[in-house]
Amino acid sequence: MSVELRAVTESEFPDWLRALRTGFLNEPVVPDGLVADRLPHVDLDRTLAAVDGGRVVATFRSFRQELSTVGGGTLVSDAVTQVTVAPTHRRRGLLSRLMALDLAAARERGDAVATLIAAEYPIYGRYGFGPASWTTEWRVDLRRAGLDPRRGGGPGDGGRIDLADAAEVRRIGPAVHRRLAGVRAGVTDRSARTWDVGTGLGHRPESWTEPYYAVYRSASGEPEGYVSYRCDDKWSDGKQPENTLTVRDLIAATPAAEHALWRFVCSVDWVVTVRSGQRPPDDPLPLLLPDPRAALTVSHADMLWLRILDVARVLEERTYPVEDALVLEVRDGDGFAAGRYRLDASPEGASCAPTTASAELVLDVAELSRLVLGDESAVRLALLGLVEEAVPGAAARADLLFRTPLRPFSPDVF
Repeated sequence: MSVELRAVTESEFPDWLRALRTGFLNEPVVPDGLVADRLPHVDLDRTLAAVDGGRVVATFRSFRQELSTVGGGTLVSDAVTQVTVAPTHRRRGLLSRLMALDLAAARERGDAVATLIAAEYPIYGRYGFGPASWTTEWRVDLRRAGLDPRRGGGPGDGGRIDLADAAEVRRIGPAVHRRLAGVRAGVTDRSARTWDVGTGLGHRPESWTEPYYAVYRSASGEPEGYVSYRCDDKWSDGKQPENTLTVRDLIAATPAAEHALWRFVCSVDWVVTVRSGQRPPDDPLPLLLPDPRAALTVSHADMLWLRILDVARVLEERTYPVEDALVLEVRDGDGFAAGRYRLDASPEGASCAPTTASAELVLDVAELSRLVLGDESAVRLALLGLVEEAVPGAAARADLLFRTPLRPFSPDVF
């Protein structure tokens, strides 16, 4: 019997969830209430499965997402998530077939890109995805950081930090998050449900622990940032506090808010260690400390993976710091983005269109996807043999066009 690939029906959704939990090595049963909680928030037309003998053996889902690009623009993305294949059906090409179905539908809808968070690095490059943003987590030893505890009381810019509750963060958070997307590429939008679940005002998992919240307001009273965090309760045998503060979410729309919130979490009484949570690699946290070595890198890994579907729209939607024209030959085995394109860019705007002119830079769509948010270097990719310079110096010119002062930041796993 052949394996059928299709969207699931409402009656099949519990079996789809069971297969999903099995694929992610969760307990292979669907808890009471999970179907009722999840079903209203999924688009069944974009909830795909491989079905063998009436049983779901692979899962794949996508949803509409908005992604910030360089300069504050927005791209509509096909966000791919919840991809699993049962251990009994691996190495049969099910993921490849499901991905082909989804990307074809996304291109037909007019989505500019596809996005995902990769559980394993080697999988998605073969489908034209490339890592477009990275994330770093630090562990700060406050005992050696050199901070003066007498000067941790508040910002020195006329702003203030106040403790808050979940309802207040739910109210002000979306606007702050949108402001962040205006200054950082790579930020994905948050749905109302994401905000409700993230603040504990929606569905709460059994493991939920209520966090603390703090909000930064400028001197004019405008909310410009917030942080949510948790603290453990650990004391040494000598009755000395050994507590760790772990940041769950820190969103700041301005440098003043970001600096003030970091100083705040690093000055909470009884806390000796701060875990930063996932941050952009160029986060100011280490350099805010008198001794930056007190911030030890715990992890550094790829975060958002991007797959360009419409080259011209993606390149026209972002801004560029210099004026130049560059002819790119994009290779794409699936055909969505393949072609030769001339990019005419300047600080005033950009145009991109197919061309018959000779290529100056030749690269796979996965490599262009790595470059487009400004985090990767075309020169480095050329040194690795992943980009071909048909004209000497084309990679360096591409870097002048594509690289950005701020690295992209993708705060959310989806």
